[in-house]
Order: sequence, then C-alpha cells, then structure tokens
Amino acid sequence: MKQATKKQNIILLIIFALLIIVPLAFNPGGEYGGTDGNAEVAIEAINPSYTPWFEPFWEPPSGEIESLMFTLLAVVGASTIGYYVGYIRGKNHD
Repeated sequence: MKQATKKQNIILLIIFALLIIVPLAFNPGGEYGGTDGNAEVAIEAINPSYTPWFEPFWEPPSGEIESLMFTLLAVVGASTIGYYVGYIRGKNHD
C-alpha cells in the first residue's frame, strides 16, 4: 500500500510541476493580464459607445494592494474548502 501512495505522490508532483512550467514556457514575455482588461477591450471593440452601468465604490490605491486582496480572497476560499473537506473526511472516518 505504501508503494502505491509513493507512486501517486510522484505522479502528482510531476503534474504540479507541469502546471507551473507549461504556462511559463508558452508565455515568454511574462505578462499575464486579467480577464477584466480583456473584457473591456472586447466590449469597446463591439460597442465603442458603451457606458458601464455602475462604478466601483472603492478603487484600491495600487496594483499591489489589489493583488494582495485577490490573494487573501484566494487564501480564505482555499482554507474554507480545505477545512470543509477535512471536516467531512474526519467525520466519515469516525
């Protein structure tokens, strides 16, 4: 049983490495834009006179703050999902 687990871990490590390396290899410039910017460009191409329905009530002071908030949101979401999965798994093993 331990051999299967070790084999699984190696396969998962390889997949993880590929998930990191492949996107970097296909984007040598290193610029990753968000979908919001792409959506704005597409909307302006389709309808140049489009006006947004509303404006954000708060704009982060810098891109770094915006990235920090996005990262914190991802951490909270991943932690919540991880806790829930661990809780259910522990509950089923009792």
